[in-house]
Amino acid sequence: MNRFSYPEVGATASDGPLPAGYHHLRHRARIGAGREEFAAAGEAIMTWRMHRAVGVGVSASAPRAAPGVLVTVVLGRGRLALTAPCAVVRAVEGPTRIGFAYGTLPGHPERGEECFEVELDPDGQVWFTVTAFSRPARWFTRAVSPLVPVFQRLYVRRCARVLRRPAARGRPGPGPGTG
Repeated sequence: MNRFSYPEVGATASDGPLPAGYHHLRHRARIGAGREEFAAAGEAIMTWRMHRAVGVGVSASAPRAAPGVLVTVVLGRGRLALTAPCAVVRAVEGPTRIGFAYGTLPGHPERGEECFEVELDPDGQVWFTVTAFSRPARWFTRAVSPLVPVFQRLYVRRCARVLRRPAARGRPGPGPGTG
């Protein structure tokens, strides 16, 4: 397995407390209803389409999230681009839950883990959930550490908005004049 940059690998897997000493993030947003919406959102998450639709560069060692898949997330462009190497810790593709968690590798500006999942409730509502814990790993993230949780919250809210849009999930949206 990969050498992660934090010891609490897999800690986003439970609903229990996240590890101490990190910024914590838990975000849950309703993104739709029905099995079709659930499956489409899950596919967008598992194939990196959600990340790309938000405007983040993603390079992965596989087209689909699975344990051990190496992922490099790129924020920005050119010489100012920030690269963030990660590896998928776990993935789930069940009848009511789809998603994955990845953890930071050496060279990532943060240390920690982030989990992206969609859930289909018994009443048919589709929920997008992000659970994360992180702390600065490099001098520049330590310098802006009070702002990092703010940016994380903005990012996950944007992910939820993207998952509500059919085109981001790989499906056509309404045609002209339909809505």
